[in-house]
Amino acid sequence: MASIMTAARPCFASAMKASHHFRSSIGHRGLSAPRSVFNMSQRRKQSSAPVASLSGKPDHGFKLATFQSIKGEDEVGIIRGNSIWFLKDALKTPMKNLADDMTAVIRNWDLIKDSIHVTGEGIDLSDVKLQAPIPRPAGTIMCIGKNYLDHVKEVDTWKTAPGITQPEAPKHPIVFTKASQSVVGPGAAIKYPHGWSDHVDYEAELAVIIGKPGRGISKEDAFDHIFGYTILNDVTAREVQKRHQQWFLGKSCDTFCPMGPWIVPASQLDGQNLSLQCWINDELRQDGRTSDMIFSIAELIETISVGITLQPGDILATGTPSGVGSGFNPPRHLKPGDKVRIKIEGIGELHNHVV
Repeated sequence: MASIMTAARPCFASAMKASHHFRSSIGHRGLSAPRSVFNMSQRRKQSSAPVASLSGKPDHGFKLATFQSIKGEDEVGIIRGNSIWFLKDALKTPMKNLADDMTAVIRNWDLIKDSIHVTGEGIDLSDVKLQAPIPRPAGTIMCIGKNYLDHVKEVDTWKTAPGITQPEAPKHPIVFTKASQSVVGPGAAIKYPHGWSDHVDYEAELAVIIGKPGRGISKEDAFDHIFGYTILNDVTAREVQKRHQQWFLGKSCDTFCPMGPWIVPASQLDGQNLSLQCWINDELRQDGRTSDMIFSIAELIETISVGITLQPGDILATGTPSGVGSGFNPPRHLKPGDKVRIKIEGIGELHNHVV
């Protein structure tokens, strides 16, 4: 990558006039790309080299995110380094309508990926507000309980926890769902449900984003159906689980599904071999590896798809390792003012706070 410097801010009118020059004939040596210009009252970085050109090339080194534009609208962006570009501006006109939101991008990825050409200036990531990668999931948020053996062992200490009938590892995946309206993005507040729960817990998890529809998917074919990976916090009201003897209500309160900060394409990561850590107020609480899952990602996809057709944009949270608040004696649940930081190798960090 060429050296990066801060570009001067042009006026907004000039930016809009120049934005149609954003694409160029990348891949042909000797052709220089005209700079794309945005005045979003945001700092930009300029590079003399193409940032991403996916036509016939590996998709290494980029991420996809949803961010809020200056108009307050959600936009899909492509990230390289510390800069983000409007994905629509990297597509030819016929393709723009296929990238209205992240779910559309995922659904149409095979159609648009070879048409993405990003050059010139990007907006500095520190100057945009990132949303959850899929802010309003139209698909299902599926979650897996007790999928790490060390978590199974700490769960055995919860003698009155709902749905816990034996301490040994489950023989079949425990699958439940979260409400889509519980999703929030990076930096968002986790709102304590005062009057309903005093025992709110955190669960750091790797989330799989489904890219290709399918039913009856075999383990061998499972990874062909994965679009990418992100970070998810399966926030839970423990005594609501106990009171109602099921998992949905206690895991579906508004703001109980922080997710982000972006999606890393599946081709860039081995999702089954990543470190996963969670800090509460800078204290390391969870420290595991996705290789320690009882049921692998492929096995989970095979199991769920036996009777359910998976759709692009479906989200699969794969379980949490030990170290959740309820695993301590006495329990160490979240409280207002706490800061939660989750890090997954190869993806990044998800930061949220409790209010």
